[in-house]
Amino acid sequence: MWYEILFRVLSIINYIVLILIALPVVIQVLYILLFFLPKKKYPVSEKKGRIAYLIPAHNEGDVIGGTVKSILAGQKYPREKFDVFVVAHNCTDDTAKRAREAGAIVLELNDPDPAHRMALYPLKHGIAHIISLTENPYDVVIHLDADNHINEEFSSLMNDAFQSGVDFARPYEGSLNGTQNFYTKASGMLYSFDSRFGSRVRERLHLAAHVNGSGAMMSVRMLQKTGGYDCETASDDAEFNLKRMYDGYKGHFVEDAVVYEDMPSSFQDTLARNRRMGSGVMDLFKKNTGRMLGSFFRTGDLSFLEVFFLYMLNLMNVLIAVWVPLYYIYHFLFCGFAAYGGMPLTMFPPEYYRGMIFTYLIVAACVLVGLFLLFGYIQGFILVMTDYKKLGAKKRRELISTVFMFPVFLILYAITLLTGAVSKPKGWQKPKRNVQDKDE
Repeated sequence: MWYEILFRVLSIINYIVLILIALPVVIQVLYILLFFLPKKKYPVSEKKGRIAYLIPAHNEGDVIGGTVKSILAGQKYPREKFDVFVVAHNCTDDTAKRAREAGAIVLELNDPDPAHRMALYPLKHGIAHIISLTENPYDVVIHLDADNHINEEFSSLMNDAFQSGVDFARPYEGSLNGTQNFYTKASGMLYSFDSRFGSRVRERLHLAAHVNGSGAMMSVRMLQKTGGYDCETASDDAEFNLKRMYDGYKGHFVEDAVVYEDMPSSFQDTLARNRRMGSGVMDLFKKNTGRMLGSFFRTGDLSFLEVFFLYMLNLMNVLIAVWVPLYYIYHFLFCGFAAYGGMPLTMFPPEYYRGMIFTYLIVAACVLVGLFLLFGYIQGFILVMTDYKKLGAKKRRELISTVFMFPVFLILYAITLLTGAVSKPKGWQKPKRNVQDKDE
């Protein structure tokens, strides 16, 4: 019968979809299973390079002063060897004034083009200025956001990596307000997952780190050679990472250098952040699929395949949200009618479909329970036990309750990423700041 043939065809397509979903998930499982690998440490260097911290800021007067002061006063590094640059981009508040008063070198950028209302353009402007300096030039540029704080060893650790030959590196992404509420706790754990598990395993397996977001270190020699901050999309940091991979630069992970971020504290803030991220990564995936795979087959570098599968997770969110529920509703309805409804059958007897119902239910339950245990409870428990201070907690018990709710947040996170994958967020959208300037 035609409907039996259709059922077999859709079943084959579903197996292919499940394989596509499983490939990036298996890599994430591998990261957790290899959690015991030791961190990479770079030898301490007596030579101190000059560091330029670069902060793009749009109407950040409520936090910029505290951020600049915390960097300038909080580093165990020779003060004459680092400066903070703030690019005040189309600001209508006192961002520039507060940044100068705190000790930053301020570059004011007034750009009337509505298409340039994103962090990409002040970063371009700031990096172009820094790498053009010939008198007392800088060796590295480190990108921070206006609400970031860093640990006191940050400059020294990034310098050690640079002096060891590293041109491109990322820090550990920690949480500034990790114990504020459920959203900040869960967001902090999610960001720490990629640092503690993903980035450490990539570093130990000699895969390229994903250098994107706050705390990214870029050598001036690399920036000058590759043409500065040569990005064009809203996901400029991820785009920059891909371009440097194509140029032959390998990103590294400096685990003990920690950037503390202000985590979203509500559903709306979580949605806004993940929409931007999901949209940008989906665009990059669509534009770079062929090149990532081509680079892998041309060079044999597994880093290209690994980043391809990571970006493919956004596509998997769409398949999981659309294909999987629609297919399995159809699957169980068809099997139910075939097994118990007296439907005329020519390919298989009713007993076949009856057994298929219970087999699929058992397999699905086992897979879901296994994923919930691994990605929710097990990895959450490891993070709380090993990295609770980087998550913004003073004691482990402040985060234990979050471990049990973490699988729920992962579902919420996937849904919010999905909205970004199928939508186009606007440019500058200032999030709610939970950590204010201490001078207020």
